[in-house]
Amino acid sequence: MTAPAEPSLRIASDVTRTRAVLRAAQGREGDFAKLAARFPAAGQRSLLSVEVDLDDFLTGLEALTVWPSPDVEWEEELAALVGSVLDDAERAEQWLEHPDAVPAVTPDTVLDQLGPEWSADLTDFQRRDIARLLSLQHGANFSVPGAGKTRVGLAVFAAMRERGDVGRLLVVSPKSAYESWTFESAACFKEPLAARVMERMPGPGTDVLIVNYERLDRSLAALATWLRGAPSMIILDEAHRMKLGARGIYGSACMALGPLARRRLILTGTPAPNGARDLENLLSFVWPGHGRRVVTNAVSGGDLAHASTVLRPLFTRTTKNELGLPPFETRIRYVALPPLHREVYDALVGRYTARAEAGREDFDALGKAMLRLLMAATSPALLMEGESRYAPLDYRVPPLEVPQTDSLYSLLKQLPDYEFSPKYKEALSIVAENAALGRKTLVWTTFVRSITTMERLFSAYQPAVVHGGTPDREEQLKRFREDPDCHVLLSNPATLGEGISLHHVCHDAVYVDRDFMAGRFLQSLDRIHRLGLAPGTETRVTALAVEGTIDEVVALRLKEKLEFMGRILDDPSVQQLADLQEEPSLAAGMDMADVRALLRHIDSHVVR
Repeated sequence: MTAPAEPSLRIASDVTRTRAVLRAAQGREGDFAKLAARFPAAGQRSLLSVEVDLDDFLTGLEALTVWPSPDVEWEEELAALVGSVLDDAERAEQWLEHPDAVPAVTPDTVLDQLGPEWSADLTDFQRRDIARLLSLQHGANFSVPGAGKTRVGLAVFAAMRERGDVGRLLVVSPKSAYESWTFESAACFKEPLAARVMERMPGPGTDVLIVNYERLDRSLAALATWLRGAPSMIILDEAHRMKLGARGIYGSACMALGPLARRRLILTGTPAPNGARDLENLLSFVWPGHGRRVVTNAVSGGDLAHASTVLRPLFTRTTKNELGLPPFETRIRYVALPPLHREVYDALVGRYTARAEAGREDFDALGKAMLRLLMAATSPALLMEGESRYAPLDYRVPPLEVPQTDSLYSLLKQLPDYEFSPKYKEALSIVAENAALGRKTLVWTTFVRSITTMERLFSAYQPAVVHGGTPDREEQLKRFREDPDCHVLLSNPATLGEGISLHHVCHDAVYVDRDFMAGRFLQSLDRIHRLGLAPGTETRVTALAVEGTIDEVVALRLKEKLEFMGRILDDPSVQQLADLQEEPSLAAGMDMADVRALLRHIDSHVVR
């Protein structure tokens, strides 16, 4: 009996299920070399085998047409995956060709889709977005920050679970969004979902597994196994974190996991911070092997504005205006510098008094960095080394008289003995006034040492404190929300700028200082001004500033940036969306216009 002929080409997955392995039979070296050349990013194992990242393989499926023999053996699971991807691509093409087609799910029927366990309220625009996403096999939600994208994502999962299409959900998100996912997983269902943040390995019995982008690469095999263990859905929250696609560590891990899920959904208010290429990479995750081509065709020599119009059937978007939030404005409150503080600040930017001349070289070294000028406008003492990196300033009460014989630099070293920072004084006054009215206050500052200083100064109001080094962050937030004696939360936008909701307990924010990062500032505002705010709620935001300092430059540039971003956030398309987190790489989010404005400020102080 003749043995069955060996297939000329075998196609299977590797052990991690994140790469395709192509192996040719002996004597096929020439044919295989031509095929391997069609996958330029492949890893060559031998003359007759290569490994290809799953997304590259799915993108390059047409390359298989060069294989001259029909006897190709496919691994069953990979063949099913390829068939599914091709079906998904066909559906996406149909939506693009017929954007006015009646969706399979309408906003009026959304609640019927979610099943009896769903218990959360949904706004009209959330039902609209959910209906669109349920009508698509996979999709993207590009709604602005604060629109409730977490709840929309969970609703889509609930509907898919009710249909029997999926049984578990993997959420990839920044650490700052953990609280939102665990809270909503409990609040949206009569019986809370078992939502767990991934530790060493995915835990058994988990409905919603949450992992951050930083852990993806080293957890790839375990996550792939978890996704294959049951029909699964995957959501990328703040998906612009993987905008580099296969060229980045986060993106390549996401691309590897995406095809293993039955349902893929991305959430981000900033899908294209650097243009169409970013959108291309995001949609490549949603539709592996197809998204890249879809965006390329949509752009077709045009720009992102044109592409967003063409691609509109494939994503949902709620604008800022649609949130219907009560309006508010940021009020700038100017404070005056006491004499010694003013003399020190002027020396830092090049205007020297006779007393400052003695330490001119020391002041030149301190004043060169822009971040140091931001510190100096609050208190120049923050520039001096303390007992430790974040040691609080120790203010003397009452202050000493300023000796007239000491050099200015020596006085700077002991500044808290002589003068109290007017910004801390004003912030303390606002907190005290709010506490007397039963209102809690969120106080923002860029610098951790400023936080530790105010923690000591505001001790009578039992402050909660959250910064990058806070070990009990959740406990601090819980105390601020629930303890009536905790009247103030001290934090910095870099740590608490996204993913946390405080709008049910706090309606007052004070910015002791601000930097040039307009997107991060907007994100921090969203902590207390977001969806779910009671009608008629008065939100009060105060930014402290000192006349004749860098504060004026920051205020002017932020005003210009926020006016531009406001127009973008109310745009129903995705045209010039700036990335709210990953802004320019210069210090504190500065772009070249910021640099020029700062140089004009410094130049105006220099004595000629």
